[in-house]
Formats: sequence, C-alpha cells, structure tokens
Amino acid sequence: MRVVLAPMEGVLDHLMRDLLTKIGGYDLCVTEFVRVVDQLISDRAYFRSCPELKKATAYGCTTAAGTPVRVQLLGQHPQCMADNAAKVLELGSHGVDINFGCPAKMVNKNCGGAVLLKDPENLYRIVKAVKAAVPHDAIVSAKIRLGYEDKTLAIENAQAIEAAGASELTVHARTKVEGYRPPAHWHWIAKIKQNINIPVIANGDIFTLNDATKCREISGCNDIMVGRGALMLPNLAQVIKQQAPAIPWHEVQALLLTYTECETYGDKSKYYPNRIKQWLKYLKLQYVEADALFQEVRTLKTAEAIRELL
Repeated sequence: MRVVLAPMEGVLDHLMRDLLTKIGGYDLCVTEFVRVVDQLISDRAYFRSCPELKKATAYGCTTAAGTPVRVQLLGQHPQCMADNAAKVLELGSHGVDINFGCPAKMVNKNCGGAVLLKDPENLYRIVKAVKAAVPHDAIVSAKIRLGYEDKTLAIENAQAIEAAGASELTVHARTKVEGYRPPAHWHWIAKIKQNINIPVIANGDIFTLNDATKCREISGCNDIMVGRGALMLPNLAQVIKQQAPAIPWHEVQALLLTYTECETYGDKSKYYPNRIKQWLKYLKLQYVEADALFQEVRTLKTAEAIRELL
C-alpha cells in the first residue's frame, strides 16, 4: 500500500511537505498545482512552487526525508501542457501529475481543473500530448473528481485518460458541485477501477485508520491519497500503515513551533501567518487543545508573534 500526500492548494506547500514527510509513512508527495496558460513557465516559478527541484538528482527530487515529489500542472492547452511537462521532468520532478479536479470557481471559470471533466476528448488530448513529450518511462498521472455537476462521464473520463497513456489515476470521490460535503462516494471509485487497467489511487474523506480500511475495501484500491486528514493528524500515514497511535499534543506543538520558524519570502512571508492559523483550524478537529490555541492566535498578525505565544 502507498500513502500519497495530496496537492492541497494554499495549504500543503514545500514547508508542510517537509514537516509531514519527516514524521514518516508517505510514499509520494504531489505539489500544489502550477497554472499553465499559454507559455513555457520559468525555472524560477517552478523552483518557487517546488523548491525540492533545486536539489534534484538523477533519481528525481525528494523532500529532505527522501520522499519523492511530483509536480502537478493545471491547464487546458495540450501542447503548452506538454512543453511544461517535459520541462519539469528535465528539472527533476518525479513524474508529472495533471490536475483535472480543482473545484475552485476562478480556476474553473478560466477553463482549468474540474470544468475539463465535461469534455473527455480534451482530457485525452492533454494527456496524449504530455505523454508524447516526455521520456517513455516517465510517470504521467492525473487527478480527477467524479464529474462536474454529476457522475455521468466518470467512467468515460477515466477511460480517456487511460487510453491517452497515463500511468496511474487518482480519483477524489465527489463531483465538483459536491465540493467537500460528505459523504465521499468510494463505491464510485470501484466502478472506475473496474473499467480501467491502470492503478487507481483513492482519495476523499480519509481521516482515520478505519476510514482508510473502509475506503480500500469499498473502492478496491490498494493505494490512497490523504490531504485534510494529514493536516488534522500529522502522523496519519503512520497510523494507517503501522497502526501507530496519534502523536500527542506536545509533539504537535513542537511541529507548530518548527513551522513558525520556517523562512519565507515575498508573498509567502506576507500570508504565512494565515497558513499557520489554517493548519490550526484542521488540528482542532483532532486535538481539543488546538481550538484554545487557535482562539489565542487568530488576531495575531505575524509568525513572530505566534511563535512567542507557542
């Protein structure tokens, strides 16, 4: 079984990848998406999204703990996606992932993410172009939802992605319209898996060992991807793989302190305190102590002030 750390835009950046993979249990990380419009993106932009690329070796880039990192691209133009996929592989990405699942309104409005699930033929064209542009043994993966408004095209979309040459497929078990409202429809992942032959990674509402077990049983998938659950319980991968107990609150506090000490620059420095607060919002769903701490830090404006409180 593989446990993959999900690409959560605005949350799971390289700093969080570093913290969580040092705890252990993750087999792969996928980056926040890089938006591809109509040009080749600069090295600098890729290094900003995935600093791990700066230290890539012939075996690809990893976190400091040695967990492989895969860059995710989001866009609708096949050739431009292909050109950028070739570039990220040259830079050292451990394969390339294509985002067909982002539910954000602004992304969908600009013809990216989950809105592409309305057009299986374009999914095929994008994946086909990417596959043709990269080395034959390079991993090309994709992430989808069950559909945009409904699940009518779920199987057809998955089959189009497979036919285009994708190596594996991650399925978030909801439509775009459903957002993150429970429940996750794991049985629909099973339907997709039964109709394609490439590996399928199950995603959606995996917060505990019991969730992971049920998801794997219902979906038939060996591998899972976790996102919000990893933020709620930092050692979730170990809990799932090794039946380890949840790490105690004092260890979570130490992680929070480490997170506040991370160096950030430019825009990230400006918005970084909000990311700390955002993490606390997830942690308080698992740890009652996090709720009290969140109430204390919610009005603080800087990472330094939050660090002093911790």
